Amino acid sequence: MIHLRSLLGAAALSLLAASHALADKVTITDITGREVAVETPVQRVILGEGRQAFFTAVLETEDPFARVVGWRDDFKEADPDTYAAYLQKFPRIGEIPSFGGFKEGTFDIEQAVSLKPDVMILNLEAKAATDEAGYEEKLAAVGIPIVYVDFRENPFEHTAKSMQIIGQLYGKDERAAEFNAFFAEQIARVTDVTGAQKDLARPLVFVERAGGYAEDCCMSFGAANFGQMVEMAGGTNMATPFIPGTFGTVNGEQIIASNPDMVIVTGGNWEAYVPGGAWVGVGPGADLAVARTKLAALMQRPAFTGIKATEAGNVHAIWHQFYNNPYSFVAVQQIAKWTHPELFADLDPEATLKELHSRFLPIEYRPGYWVSLK
Repeated sequence: MIHLRSLLGAAALSLLAASHALADKVTITDITGREVAVETPVQRVILGEGRQAFFTAVLETEDPFARVVGWRDDFKEADPDTYAAYLQKFPRIGEIPSFGGFKEGTFDIEQAVSLKPDVMILNLEAKAATDEAGYEEKLAAVGIPIVYVDFRENPFEHTAKSMQIIGQLYGKDERAAEFNAFFAEQIARVTDVTGAQKDLARPLVFVERAGGYAEDCCMSFGAANFGQMVEMAGGTNMATPFIPGTFGTVNGEQIIASNPDMVIVTGGNWEAYVPGGAWVGVGPGADLAVARTKLAALMQRPAFTGIKATEAGNVHAIWHQFYNNPYSFVAVQQIAKWTHPELFADLDPEATLKELHSRFLPIEYRPGYWVSLK
């Protein structure tokens, strides 16, 4: 006997495929170079990650979730304070169907089909898992195109292109162009200054990725992502010679041997993942006194006691989510303030973040995105 769910699933696949076949579509080139046929402007979108709300908020500030019919279940756990701000203003997001991740193998194709999306937007880091499972072909067979974007692997090469792609999908090309101009302008406020220095003294900076999240020491970044932010801001990323890719680990002995001038720890509210953990809970509305105390405690680990950064109190924490959204230019500005305070005395990253909120985001700015030991 044919299982009823299978029968209904097959019917849904056939109907969805037929409806998409009748639609006029345009070809969009995604961040991987794939040419994807999509009916635009899309009306029903599945977000491969809940935190992709960071870009939908920019493009559709009036209601960033108007077209979202499904998303991954990470937003409220990975960044609960931002999620709460959006939930308060847009209560409907609590009812958006959610699903597991591609890497974890918990994605449900039948559920995706039942949501009848025009497109599924995935982050580039999901591609290996989708390739392995054959999701692109399986979803294409039922008329659901996948479009890849990237704000994480190579944010400064891919952010503008990714925003342009999503602008095409949403029919918000002008809004995407406006944001991209703002992004470039804010980056230039740092790189124009550092680039004009003939003999720029670059402090050696160690960035600990999600310090205190796990007991092991120490996750960090190679030449990309926060590692690239350090270089753009006029520092030298300590971990680049030891991490060939974007992400990796540096052992404590190497930190002691390299003796960095500055330490930057990325942090966030990870109570859902590591309750009561040693992580530094910076982010919107954070209690910075608590964050500073936890940051100081992290510097008491063997890898950090006695190094120049700790001895000088040149230790900072910054919101981890800057690593995977279009707001990374704010982090570049703040790191520049830390690495070269004399060169960037007139630069105000907090004012930049406030302007981002007032021009592009539907929620009010709340301080708490970074803290220093000094």
